[in-house]
Amino acid sequence: MTDPAHGARTDFSGTMSYGDYLRLDAILDAQAPLSAAHDELLFIVQHQTSELWMKLAIAEIRAAMAAIREGRLPVAFKMLTRVARIFEQLNSAWDVLRTMTPSEYTEFRDSLGASSGFQSFQYRAIEFLAGNRNAAMVKPHAHRQETAAMLEAILDAPSLYDEALMLLARSGIATGEPQRDWREPRAASEAVVAAWATVYRAPETYWQLYELAEKLVDFEDYFRRWRFNHVTTVERIIGFKRGTGGTAGVSYLRKMLDVELFPELWRVRTAL
Repeated sequence: MTDPAHGARTDFSGTMSYGDYLRLDAILDAQAPLSAAHDELLFIVQHQTSELWMKLAIAEIRAAMAAIREGRLPVAFKMLTRVARIFEQLNSAWDVLRTMTPSEYTEFRDSLGASSGFQSFQYRAIEFLAGNRNAAMVKPHAHRQETAAMLEAILDAPSLYDEALMLLARSGIATGEPQRDWREPRAASEAVVAAWATVYRAPETYWQLYELAEKLVDFEDYFRRWRFNHVTTVERIIGFKRGTGGTAGVSYLRKMLDVELFPELWRVRTAL
């Protein structure tokens, strides 16, 4: 059956509708506030939608890594651009959460128990995939064997930044990167700064490497803004209280602001 005025179908018995395709029943039934507080629904929706965006970011980062490895750089550029825009969306979400006041959060905070965004395995996967490796951060997920195994597998393989550095080497630009255990955090290197400087001093010669560098910087730029907005939102709502998951709250989050995903790409700007 169709709407005669617009030609739109109106009878979906026996066929797939918009809600069926998106499984909206499952998604919209997934919000289950544990208190009577009005703002708990906001809190749940904010974090659930953020996890959905992170799911997409993980898929795009993995695909970009494969494209870099296979030399399909224009494809990788598209995916990395999308990752940056995903973090732009995640940044905007903090603006909505910041409409909640400390008094309103207090009404349902006890309902959270020990749950905390610190325990987001997808956030941890994004950090591991990008190159911020810390095997100790798998421990909060040890109670979920499949999740812990997924994070361990990421640690056992090169990161996004490792793939970029290996591409530099394959392109004839020495990076001085030693063979290492992918699980271990890598230290920033002056040799890698010099390698990126070679690219930035001759972009017309190394255009695709130059563009890759800027796509990575764009990603980290939005990622840093997300972290900063996280700190600001938490401080605005709970001040310097400890986090529900046991972290030091704002103090812990501020330390995370100093973490660099692609350190030499920031340091090369001073060297140029």
